[in-house]
Amino acid sequence: MAPSRPPRVIYYTAATLDGFLADDDHDLGWLLRLAPDPARTPPAFDFATFFAGVGAMVMGGNTYRWVHRHEDLAAHPERWTDVYGATPCWVFSSQGLAPVDGADIRAGHGPVADALPAIRAAAGERDVWLLGGGELVGQVDDAGALDEIRVSIAPVTLGAGKPLLPRRLDQRLTLTGVHTDGTFAYLAYDVRRPASPVRPCGEIEAEGRPVVDP
Repeated sequence: MAPSRPPRVIYYTAATLDGFLADDDHDLGWLLRLAPDPARTPPAFDFATFFAGVGAMVMGGNTYRWVHRHEDLAAHPERWTDVYGATPCWVFSSQGLAPVDGADIRAGHGPVADALPAIRAAAGERDVWLLGGGELVGQVDDAGALDEIRVSIAPVTLGAGKPLLPRRLDQRLTLTGVHTDGTFAYLAYDVRRPASPVRPCGEIEAEGRPVVDP
């Protein structure tokens, strides 16, 4: 079912208490070892409810490769398609991507901002889901396109790793929801557009921020 409001670009993810998505090797094993209580998950964070309103997915190449390897998608493509079906998924990577039989995986090779019109068009009246990593989401925010953040905070610390969002969002977040299920704390924020104009991608790259594989 499509959302009753205008479609949004939503960063829906989980992070550790100290603000990391994964360890330095892009490993998400810390998350898979946790067992949230589905009966106590708030509606805004219930995956089935959320995904019913998603029309397109976006992720970085490192995230995609970890999922492909961990789920052994070459041998078991149904582990993707049973969850995501044929929902189009853009993967931004400077490297080739291993396919998933039956999935609609679309390679993105340039700045994320350049692909946003096509991503929004594919999503239609549904939301765009940003899976991560954090640098990819940062580039979407640089383009003034990030509408909402929904993050599940886990009772885990890593000490180092891949950050949730390597950008400074100062006085641009409005807290819209706080929940807990006894394991995770769930936080939802609306994101106000940045006041400064988007800088050319070459300037961002010159600062050392990757254009792809975030």
